[in-house]
Amino acid sequence: MGMAAESQFHVLAVDDSLIDRKLIERLLRTSSYQVTTVDSGSKALEFLGLRENDESNPNTPSISPNNHQEVEVNLVITDYCMPGMTGYDLLKKIKESSSLRNIPVVIMSSENVPSRINRCLEEGAEEFFLKPVRLADLNKLKPHMKKTKMKEQKQETEEKFDNSEVEQTQQFQKEQQEAPKSQDLMPESESHTQPTIEQQQQSLHQTNSNKRKTMEQGLSPETDRTRPRYSGIATVV
Repeated sequence: MGMAAESQFHVLAVDDSLIDRKLIERLLRTSSYQVTTVDSGSKALEFLGLRENDESNPNTPSISPNNHQEVEVNLVITDYCMPGMTGYDLLKKIKESSSLRNIPVVIMSSENVPSRINRCLEEGAEEFFLKPVRLADLNKLKPHMKKTKMKEQKQETEEKFDNSEVEQTQQFQKEQQEAPKSQDLMPESESHTQPTIEQQQQSLHQTNSNKRKTMEQGLSPETDRTRPRYSGIATVV
């Protein structure tokens, strides 16, 4: 059961030494990991779906996405001392990539240099192994890959939730935009029976204004309707 779960993890091993590359491959396969090996940092970036595209300055290549990668990589283990691009340079390129920065990176070296080790760990390396790498060292890899898997699943769940909220917001906005059109298409009889609040306020204001004018003229609405008016007419008894 555990072996089957571990076999789902894919490790990219990078080393310019054929002997060391074969050794790390054998140890990883013994631990039931899927393994891909390459002999340089540039080939590792290419396999990860990145390519160097700055020909003007080959010493500081810029990296751009390449969509040819079909196999998911769960961890990169790389030698530190390699010609061209070192393991430290490869680590930096991976951590600078928005699509790859979550992939755990482990550095290997035959030299025990504390400053080198600290620099790699500060840049984001998960582990720093001294060569020759032992099977006990590889037992430390699985927790890093599981942690990354859980983080990716959490991000996917959050993205789905965010997308759902965006869709609901867009649907609400669409309904709000269509509402005035529905009111414009409403039959005249219905529109009269359902005056808006603003129309009601305007009607009430007009009624109060008329009453106020009548009162100012000394006539209330009631007496104005019932009292007979005598203008220049004499009553004969």
